[in-house]
Amino acid sequence: MPDIKDINLAEQGLERINWVEKNMPVLRIIRDRFEKEKPLQDIRIASCLHITTETAILMRTLKAGGSQIKLCASNPLSTQDDVAAALVKYYGLDVYSINGEDNETYYKHIDSVLEFNPHITQDDGCDLVSTIHSKYPEKCNNVIGGSEETTTGVIRLRSMLADNSLKYPIIAVNDAKTKHFFDNRYGTGQSTIDGIIRATDILLAGSTVVIAGYGWCGRGVAMRAKGMGANVIITEVDHLKATEAAMDGFRVMKMIDAALYGDLFITITGDINVIDIPHIEKMKDGAIICNSGHFDVEINLTALNKIAKSRQRVRKFVDEYKLDDKRIYVLAEGRLINLAAANGHPAAVMDMSFANQALTAEYFTKTYRKGERLPVDVMPVPKHIDEYIAKLKLNSMNIQIDQLTEEQKKYLASWSFGT
Repeated sequence: MPDIKDINLAEQGLERINWVEKNMPVLRIIRDRFEKEKPLQDIRIASCLHITTETAILMRTLKAGGSQIKLCASNPLSTQDDVAAALVKYYGLDVYSINGEDNETYYKHIDSVLEFNPHITQDDGCDLVSTIHSKYPEKCNNVIGGSEETTTGVIRLRSMLADNSLKYPIIAVNDAKTKHFFDNRYGTGQSTIDGIIRATDILLAGSTVVIAGYGWCGRGVAMRAKGMGANVIITEVDHLKATEAAMDGFRVMKMIDAALYGDLFITITGDINVIDIPHIEKMKDGAIICNSGHFDVEINLTALNKIAKSRQRVRKFVDEYKLDDKRIYVLAEGRLINLAAANGHPAAVMDMSFANQALTAEYFTKTYRKGERLPVDVMPVPKHIDEYIAKLKLNSMNIQIDQLTEEQKKYLASWSFGT
């Protein structure tokens, strides 16, 4: 039986799902084909994703293709309870998630979606994959493949692969060009700033914003903060990314130095304790800290709780920590600010991300039905899928582009033409 907060929220969730579908034309096109061809007939899919309106459109697409689906959340604070209710009531999905669930319930729900021996796993952060490998290794033999949505999950998967622990192939949806170029940069960029403003109502113009990490997500957040008038400082551990940030016009320095200047700190690295006590001790009174990386490990909250004189909730999603000489504010308990305090990525970019998920599931199924098995690896989305999604997106935007002439193709394929 599904485990959700309140089935009576379903009508509200349906209204919101129908609204975002207007901005997801690529998935609509794929769903129309899936309804006719049923490429996923009788395929069991276990999905551990953020349960949002956009995810609902993916679930509808997969179901239209003939699959059986069980869905749980990839973050305890990201579930939209009305969407979960709508998926259960109107679309007959088994959903296991309640916003704000504790850690024990979170993993109980992951166990629930693994009960029916999935053929395909869909993950956002690798919690589903790590659970099936550690608790149910015998079920891995039945899995034909999996997909991973986010950078943090891909990092964990590559660690599993290096450790010879991975038992089935995974496609890194996060690394698709139609995912990270758009979802990470434009989606995370906009939704992170959206979540911060909703939680705090602060003015970014004239403030100093310190962003830890200049990957695609960090680039997007920096671009949006700068566009709203903030003075942006980037901290990095990668020489190339730090060089790029400097040439993009941002100040680059160590976090220990940036701590003196920041009004707002945003971690977005996928690593642990990026903001630690030595940094917090140098921060000014009233500094705000938040995280837009996948897990709530980027800010050392355990240590902060130990040194704080008191902690109190002063506003929804805002906790005030009183230290000896100042107050520090932490947003959304260090969890994903863009999903905890806002609605996550806009539907228009999730359209491409989730198109990758749907077509990857189809790719695994077609390979399986041909009697083939992909090698155990963490592999990219096949190029033809990436390019097809980009084409569908342009078509949906009524944008036409040039094509190479035969003469141009011949020139590019030849080494003999010169000046």
